[in-house]
Amino acid sequence: MMGRVRSVGGSEAVAGDVAHPDTGGIVFRPRLFERLGAARVAVVSAPAGSGKTVFLRSWIGQAGLEDRAGWVTIGRGRGDPQSLWLSVVAGLRRTGVGSALVQRLTAAPDLDGWAIVERLLADLAPLDERVWLVIDDVHELDPEALAQLELVLMRAPEMLRFVLVTRHDVRLGLHRLRLKGELAEIRGPDLRFSVAEAEELFASAGVEVTDGAVAMLVERTEGWVAGLRLAALSLAGHPEPDRFAEEFSGTERTVAEYLLAEVLDRQPEPVRRLLLRTSILDAVNGELADLLTGESGGERILQDLEAANAFVMAVDGGRSWFRYHRLFGELLQLELRRAEPEQVSGLHRVAVGWLAEHGQPVQAIQQAQAAPDWDLAGRLLADHWPGLHLNGQAAIVHDLLAGFPAETRVTDGELAALSALDELSQGSLETAEWYRVLAERAIAAVPDARNAQAQLLLGIAGLLYARQRGILSAVVEQAGRLQAIADAPDATPPGLGEDLRALALITLGSAEFWAFQIDRAEPNLERGVALARRIGRPYLEFTGLAYQAGISQFRSIGETLEHGMQAVELAQRHGWSDEPTAGIASVVVGYVLVWQGRLEEAETWIQAAERTLRAEAEPAQGLGVRLIRGLLEFARGRDVDALAAFQAADRLAGRLAEPSLLVLPNRSLLVQTLARLGETERAEQALAELDDQDRDDGNIRVSLAALRLAQHRPQEAIAALAPILDGSAPLPWQGQPRLSLPEVMFQGGVFVLEAIAKDALGDSHAAASALERALDLAEPDGALEPFLRLPASDLLERHVREGTAHAALIADILSLLAERKLAPQPARPQPPQEAPSDAELRVLRYLPTNLTAAQIASELYISHNTVRTHMRHLYEKLGTHTRADTVAQARALGLLAPSPYQRRARSAD
Repeated sequence: MMGRVRSVGGSEAVAGDVAHPDTGGIVFRPRLFERLGAARVAVVSAPAGSGKTVFLRSWIGQAGLEDRAGWVTIGRGRGDPQSLWLSVVAGLRRTGVGSALVQRLTAAPDLDGWAIVERLLADLAPLDERVWLVIDDVHELDPEALAQLELVLMRAPEMLRFVLVTRHDVRLGLHRLRLKGELAEIRGPDLRFSVAEAEELFASAGVEVTDGAVAMLVERTEGWVAGLRLAALSLAGHPEPDRFAEEFSGTERTVAEYLLAEVLDRQPEPVRRLLLRTSILDAVNGELADLLTGESGGERILQDLEAANAFVMAVDGGRSWFRYHRLFGELLQLELRRAEPEQVSGLHRVAVGWLAEHGQPVQAIQQAQAAPDWDLAGRLLADHWPGLHLNGQAAIVHDLLAGFPAETRVTDGELAALSALDELSQGSLETAEWYRVLAERAIAAVPDARNAQAQLLLGIAGLLYARQRGILSAVVEQAGRLQAIADAPDATPPGLGEDLRALALITLGSAEFWAFQIDRAEPNLERGVALARRIGRPYLEFTGLAYQAGISQFRSIGETLEHGMQAVELAQRHGWSDEPTAGIASVVVGYVLVWQGRLEEAETWIQAAERTLRAEAEPAQGLGVRLIRGLLEFARGRDVDALAAFQAADRLAGRLAEPSLLVLPNRSLLVQTLARLGETERAEQALAELDDQDRDDGNIRVSLAALRLAQHRPQEAIAALAPILDGSAPLPWQGQPRLSLPEVMFQGGVFVLEAIAKDALGDSHAAASALERALDLAEPDGALEPFLRLPASDLLERHVREGTAHAALIADILSLLAERKLAPQPARPQPPQEAPSDAELRVLRYLPTNLTAAQIASELYISHNTVRTHMRHLYEKLGTHTRADTVAQARALGLLAPSPYQRRARSAD
């Protein structure tokens, strides 16, 4: 049986120098001060170095209670009743009120604690003014002294308030006070410093450090006051404070000395051995502790350590799993390497077996890496990758792969395939293909027993690569192979067949969606979502729902919003809101809202899509979201912004592996924007770049009609529209079912253009007829977008006076157009003369975060110097000098989202 835990003790002086620069050395914490002042009894229970003493002294000073608070400190070895009550009497007599009521007490061998309590209660009975008694280090009291203190707490007059300060909870019957609402409990988490409080601490110490470094230190210390104070002392005069903050840990000399003296060295040897050997784990339970120490009773020891506030914290409600404070855990690992270096690798391997057997593959892989046993870690990751991926844990896989040596990832066939899959999830198509080729070469060296698993990983990599490149034929081929593997009982791990079938169906359906093969995509997605739901794979279900929302926009607005919202809710519930797939659902919902003229609502959804969709990874998605952004700005009347969005989408069209049906609609909108801006020569050039077949497309004919109207050539506009009106022009939905939303938007725009052209030719009857047909299409679902893209206020106003079945709808359109006229048109920043490279854009995406350059390098698997080089090039290209200015300029140019420029524009509305 292991030894008993000893309470951690000692002075908190290291945390006692927390100063406020303007208030005499005090950090004010009003929320906690209020809780202290309102309670009849307050308990402040927290580990060593939590700043309990300085917190209470600052409260006393801030509240002006110096003459009303008696302070008693229980020294080590002085927790007997006589010592306690001699100190209490002396402390109360030092208060202005207590000196008149409490009789003096002199030490004597025959003093009886119970008698002293009765006399003290009698002395205090007349008390009619509030007095506070602070008893520090209550955990040092022996059982008899605690029993006497409990009696005083229960019988003391109302005006006597108590503050009990302790390293860990003690038995005092406080539940009665808790039920009465008379107890305030302030614990370690309450005393942790926030970033703002830490900034005060560093400022008072005269230490200059960036906001990011302060935030990092707060994270590393978990707000532990002593840790922050020690960091401040070490930072004073340090030549590179930011680098110090990055590297600060529990092995830093001053921190290590403190934790050794105050916590670890106070424990008996069996407890110390448990702490050291289990420090290799992020979380430990009793069974694992017993396994690693070869002893029993580990769970009780861990529970006692937590109760003693010995930097051990339960991580579950049942108090069966525990973790160590980050700095304490780092110290323990250092001490383990010093004390038992020959045991470390074996301890990791023992942990691997238990964790893998108990369904904790991620932790098992991390332990195998720490051993280090790269073969074992690689096998575990390959075996568990499908489950991790299908549960939406790509970020975890990314971190695990980063733990392997680079040469191992290149030479091991399974790890190379996993690296290809990881690069795909990160949006690095070229690197993904490089790893995929390496994996194909290295598969031959994979043992026969694992060849099927390696081939499976390679097949999934090929499927996802083809989908992201938009190569539908390859997606069809790879999806077929994957379904064949799923159908072969001996080719997949047990229970994975249906998972692979759902993955194949949803991936195929999403690729068919981007190819506008809606009639094929719809049943594949329906089957895939139903299967994912049945087998309990919410990530696959979420993915399928996002693309179902995309398909529903061609069917019904209600279905579109329903599927889109379902996908977003799943994403929020499981933490997938930053996944590109969530962007698909967001952009579809945003598109519908633009279509209905609900422009401010659309902005939020489109921003969410811009934040998550990666154009360099999936150009078709990037093209789509930029097209919708352009539509929104066009509908707002912000033609310059709309043009920038359509141009960005047009550039992405050149990166598509196969043609997309979005390309010509986007080019059409680009031409319409140029026409509205009066840049007719550029519009003509954009049309001239198309071949004859594309110029005959219905979308391009619409843009030609808009251009001719801008050139005041209405007869030619009518001629451009004629093949659409008589049904001879190729239309984007030919070969598909008649799709409601695109058809309404397209045909509505055609009729509005026809009405404008006929009106310009003086044919008011034909103009009214065309306008009424456009309104007929718009009325059922409030399709206002064509009227915002092609404004015709005068024509609409006349139409109301002459009689229409859509007077209310016209009123809505005119109201939106009037609001648009009142909104100022902000100037847009000039685009850079040289566009950032893909590598620079990848770094740019991390600049709005709090990550340092070194951490960004780790995320991207590149060197620290490479990140700094990319940042320097971004500064040069964007004409900025700081990281913050670079982020702001990039957002304003649409390189990042959401954009401050867009927020300014919205506020103008």
